[in-house]
Amino acid sequence: MPEQTDIHVGDRVRLLRESRGMSRPVLAGLCGRGPDWLKKIETGERPLDSYTLLLRLAAALQVSDLSALTGADTVSQPVPLGRLNHPAMPDIWAAVMSRRLATGGDDTEVDVRALQGSVDQTWRLWHTSGHNRTEVGALLPDLIRQAEAAVRHLDGGNRRAALVALSDTYRLTGQATAYVAPAELAWVVADRALAAAQQADDPAAIGAAAWNMGNILRETSYPDEALRAATEAADLLRPHLETGPTDWRGIYGALQLHAAVTCAREGREGDAWRFWDAGNRVAKSLPSSYVHPSTVFGRANVDFHAVSVATDLRKSGKALSLADDIDPDVMPSTERRARLWVEVARGHLQRGDATAALHVMQRAHKIGAETVAYTPSARTAAAELWRKAPRALRAEAGELATAVGVAAP
Repeated sequence: MPEQTDIHVGDRVRLLRESRGMSRPVLAGLCGRGPDWLKKIETGERPLDSYTLLLRLAAALQVSDLSALTGADTVSQPVPLGRLNHPAMPDIWAAVMSRRLATGGDDTEVDVRALQGSVDQTWRLWHTSGHNRTEVGALLPDLIRQAEAAVRHLDGGNRRAALVALSDTYRLTGQATAYVAPAELAWVVADRALAAAQQADDPAAIGAAAWNMGNILRETSYPDEALRAATEAADLLRPHLETGPTDWRGIYGALQLHAAVTCAREGREGDAWRFWDAGNRVAKSLPSSYVHPSTVFGRANVDFHAVSVATDLRKSGKALSLADDIDPDVMPSTERRARLWVEVARGHLQRGDATAALHVMQRAHKIGAETVAYTPSARTAAAELWRKAPRALRAEAGELATAVGVAAP
């Protein structure tokens, strides 16, 4: 690679790719993205500001240090092989991939109401634990097997209830393994959640599964498909909003917020705020204390998403102003509170205020250590602080980067 520091990151990626004889589709596929995404990176049309994606590109291009992509004037950062790992993954992988197609002698009878209660309780654990991936990950293998067994054994209305529980279980599996599961497992889990909901013919379950599928589509750079999943599911729910249970409106509102973030990440400002406004109207129609049990849609989450939308649109001033008016403690989800502080840190970084960004990132890590350690935007913020922090903050930024896992201890 040339030593010039003014070469664009995209040019560096292109030069390295061509020097290795790799096509765009091949390199993009190794990163879990599409070739159009890589083309925009290489041409400079899309900024490459995700630390996680930088590492994926560096590993796929077989460079030993991240500075080969970012430039020689940046902090040296060895490139680890492979993706993020979590000790719960092998058992979850085994439970998902060893799915049985017929009943067997070792199956035990499953009480579908007790099963749904266990699923709901595990969702609550996901939102309240500071180590949610570890604690939920330990419970998921048995939960997956129980839900699958219930669907195999039951029929009629009980089977439809079991299918909803199975869909909820696979949605939770998708949440708990995001960014640590192999791509094929992420797609299998999302597809099974949606298929089970459709078999149950339950509009709310379909909406929730589409919300989950949309997350997978958006994170793998299929924004148009992600938006379509959200809007089609919302269309399915809309006729039932007046007469259906309250949680159906909660799912509908969550789909609006999903669409808002998807549009914001694509720079579609008008559409992003239009969808956010739709979610805001839903929240106003619900009791002020309402919180959807799995998506945590409610008044607080709508306000939190306003910060995310503004940050993704790179409107840092507006994002920070909105954050100033939020009381984080009204949000019952530990994971969501940690992610709010990450969004605030991103806003401060956009404005060049490393001191404030470091302070709120430390708070985010204290609230939800695993949320920060396994969320790409949080890891990117921690890495950026470590690379760019003023000398007076370098030690603290290094401690945070080590704790998050973006720097070697």
